[in-house]
Amino acid sequence: MCGIAGWIDFERNLTRERRTAEAMAQTMHNRGPDDSGLWLEPHAALGHRRLSIIDLEGGRQPMVAEEEGKPVAVLVYTGEVYNFRELRAELVSLGRTFRTHSDTEVVLEAYRQWGPSFVERFNGMFAFALWDVREQKLLLVRDRLGIKPLYFYPTPHGVLFGSEPKGILANPMARAEVDDDGLRELLAFAKTPGEAIFRGMRELRPGHVLTVTRDGLKERAYWKLEARPHTDDLKTTVRTIRELLEDIVSRQLISDVPLCTLLSGGLDSSAITALAQRALVAQGAGPVRSFAVDFVNNARDFTPDELRGTPDAPFVAEVAAHVHSQHTDIVLSASELADPKARAAVLHARDLPVSMGDMDTSMYLLFRAIRQHSTVALSGESADEVFGGYAWFHDPQAIAADAFPWNAMTTKHFGSRYHALSPELLRRLDIQGYLQARYQEALAEVPRLEGETGLERRMREVFYLHLTRFLQVLLDRKDRTSMATGLEVRVPFCDHRLVEYVFNVPWSMKTFDGREKSLLRAATADLLPRSVVERRKSPYPSTKDPEYVRFLRGQFTSMLDDARAPVKPLLDEAHARSLTQEAAENDSPWARSSMEQVLMLNAWLEDYGVKQVPSTSAGQGAPLGEARELTSEPRLGG
Repeated sequence: MCGIAGWIDFERNLTRERRTAEAMAQTMHNRGPDDSGLWLEPHAALGHRRLSIIDLEGGRQPMVAEEEGKPVAVLVYTGEVYNFRELRAELVSLGRTFRTHSDTEVVLEAYRQWGPSFVERFNGMFAFALWDVREQKLLLVRDRLGIKPLYFYPTPHGVLFGSEPKGILANPMARAEVDDDGLRELLAFAKTPGEAIFRGMRELRPGHVLTVTRDGLKERAYWKLEARPHTDDLKTTVRTIRELLEDIVSRQLISDVPLCTLLSGGLDSSAITALAQRALVAQGAGPVRSFAVDFVNNARDFTPDELRGTPDAPFVAEVAAHVHSQHTDIVLSASELADPKARAAVLHARDLPVSMGDMDTSMYLLFRAIRQHSTVALSGESADEVFGGYAWFHDPQAIAADAFPWNAMTTKHFGSRYHALSPELLRRLDIQGYLQARYQEALAEVPRLEGETGLERRMREVFYLHLTRFLQVLLDRKDRTSMATGLEVRVPFCDHRLVEYVFNVPWSMKTFDGREKSLLRAATADLLPRSVVERRKSPYPSTKDPEYVRFLRGQFTSMLDDARAPVKPLLDEAHARSLTQEAAENDSPWARSSMEQVLMLNAWLEDYGVKQVPSTSAGQGAPLGEARELTSEPRLGG
């Protein structure tokens, strides 16, 4: 997997900036605990931290291609290209020679053979920086669905880049500043492609290449979703999906280190685990290892609600027995979930206070425990976005709303997400106005199929919104919390071939049996216990232990009692204090969520020293905790 960071400057001699370049790369240590490397020339510094997965001895980076003893191209790379063996064979047939067995060298030689179009040949999850020595040109490249993160920060004479914001912020040229639009993006539950929260920083959009030369920065798309007629009948469609899944999972089992699956007992992760087990047995390997998260006393504490009708544990056990996986449950206590150190680890993994509360903490603790046994894990993430699994896909009001469907449904059932923030701040930010502007912007991108009308036209929009605005939130969360522990998580349902195919299947076929994810169920039903095939969608689990709420209330009250807490000027303190009572008396998930979010925001302001600057000013700014003193008007857009 790995982490990358670097610096291009056409007016500065970067060979004199080794210490800064090393500091940028060192921030990626958790992403790459196995090895490190740095390559310097006058206008380019490329740093790398390695998590060794394929060709443990030969895959060291930065990797340099030479001609006549001179470097011609240098690569720092993170991720996996799953079709690298086929590409290697093709390149060998074209006369290319290889020194290693790594996919990294295949990427490097593919560029030398095919030039900038090389990225269109890759199947995988990746983010990389390639410096063309002769042309003095940098290419930053990100995979089609945005599985692997990549950020950049334009400077007067070049660019800073990194797998995570922390790599860029380690350079004195970058500042941890946030303007009103950054705050809006932070608080809106929809990830705008390209936005990075920190002022001046950008995230490379999925499926894009950024070219950096002396003439400036130029970004282009090499992939996007397209609308095409679907001509296969139902039987052919189900068979095609099964064949794609078998090929995808088989490819993603490639690893020179221990590998496992994440198993929740739901349709998605169970299908991946079953397919992985079959593929490994066919290869003479296996059994597949599987891991699940659970909570102390969860059998006692669990109560059904609108989101989760059943606990995971019984289904996990049934699947593990059915497919004969080597299974382990990771059982977490309330004190572990509420541990401020674990919450701080999540914050520093993500660099941002984008919080899903105990679900983030449990995911981090799960991955940390798995890392003691495996280095690679396959996940069922993104099946809901690809096949239509969430409840709001099937809620007529949410679908009809002139808004992101997930925001429409959560507002209907739970009300505002911004319980604790001050009315002045909320008026200034106008988050609903921001969300509406971003929603209209996303709608304008949707590819259209001629003659498509009514519900089919609307559901194409809904799937596009999920694949480009909702999925990014979850992929970012999974990448950061896993890589913070040195665990590589792969997401088979994000294979672009599967995404392209299912995107164009009509909604009527996607729901042919009257349920969510009809096609995935039909394609994998023979592999799974009947109980799992019939189980209703249940999201990633959250603890029901009342002890967790008691810990949370205590931490939240202590923060409010601290006069120096940097978040306090952003809060409606009376309303914030009422959350502790609401969480205790009514078991309110949104009161609990608000407390978790504010605790994370406070830690971010404290640990990162974030400053707020007016949207219209390039000034130094004030500490974000003093934001109410600013008088700048809200500004929509990027």
